Amino acid sequence: MAWRPRLCCIGQRNLSIFSSPSPSNWTKVVSDAEKIVGYPTSFMSLRCLLSDELSNVAMHVRKLVGTKHPLLNTARGFVYDSRNNLQMRGLVVLLMSKAAGPSSSTSDPIHDSMVSGIYPSQRNLAEITELIHTAFLVHRGIVNLKEWTNSDGPLKDMQFGNKMAVLSGDFLLANACTGLAQLNNTKVVELISSAIGDVVQGIYYDGSSSAEVGGLTVASWEDQTFLSHGALLAKSCQAAMELAKHSTEAQSLAFQYGKHLALGHKVNSDLQPFTKSGSEPAVFSLDSAPVVFHRQIVGPERWRHQLQQAQNMARQIDYTKLWGLIKMERGVSQALDLCSYHGNKALEAMKCFPPSEARSALENMACAVTKF
Repeated sequence: MAWRPRLCCIGQRNLSIFSSPSPSNWTKVVSDAEKIVGYPTSFMSLRCLLSDELSNVAMHVRKLVGTKHPLLNTARGFVYDSRNNLQMRGLVVLLMSKAAGPSSSTSDPIHDSMVSGIYPSQRNLAEITELIHTAFLVHRGIVNLKEWTNSDGPLKDMQFGNKMAVLSGDFLLANACTGLAQLNNTKVVELISSAIGDVVQGIYYDGSSSAEVGGLTVASWEDQTFLSHGALLAKSCQAAMELAKHSTEAQSLAFQYGKHLALGHKVNSDLQPFTKSGSEPAVFSLDSAPVVFHRQIVGPERWRHQLQQAQNMARQIDYTKLWGLIKMERGVSQALDLCSYHGNKALEAMKCFPPSEARSALENMACAVTKF
């Protein structure tokens, strides 16, 4: 893993662009960026979502209203949630395409087909990226029926919801794969196909890792997080450069930007329960970045003891008590340093692109993921 300890990041964390965070900062950055590419990417996959086939599925999904199946919450969050725009990946692909512009090494007449500095194939790629991401969001809403209890509601509702989640997610993936084939670029097909495989592998690791035994190290956490959260964006950015026939160097820089932006965004999300002020700590994942750092600092034996300390009479975890134990160590500060590292690496990748509004927007997004 390329990340370095805290001292080499201190200088970058004191930059003014990384200070004075506000909850609306990311939303404003995304809103400004959408103006540059020509339309709100929040509605990028809406054409597919409003198709006749999926409309029939939606009619059945309505039967879940009043149940506790998570597919309904996933559907509500397709366009926007309370903190972050969920359609960020397609927007980044469009901005990267616009920032790089046409390749100077090709004599093909495809330059004439550009609209607002972006090729139609790159816009299609951005939509494909969003469809794939949305499909996996839907699939993540499948309930593990082995853990079902009476308090979750009738079993038949959970079973029906799972069927709809599988059907809807598969439909979106099928549409994405069809669009991918229509790009007529074997390298792009290979890149995005491998990204789909990476996401599947990352989700599998997410479900199989055990926080209680402390088996997840910082290095393995970052590798796992790249698979589940970074591979799709990184490889989509690289594919956008390939569609415009840019050099291998430009493709590598685009990949690095997408990778580090996605990882920084994930660390930022993991840090939210530990950096919000004036409210009780919410439930947080025991495999989130600050907790992984904390486990590595205290060691497996002490971590196991702290988990026992944080359990209530019903042997359920008291997250407020565990939150306090984690805040006493340096895990949160090290996660903050890691977030700054990824933000700085994303900024570094953009230095070789020519100055433009699109490049500035990408730089603003890299800065925004380091704000709290």
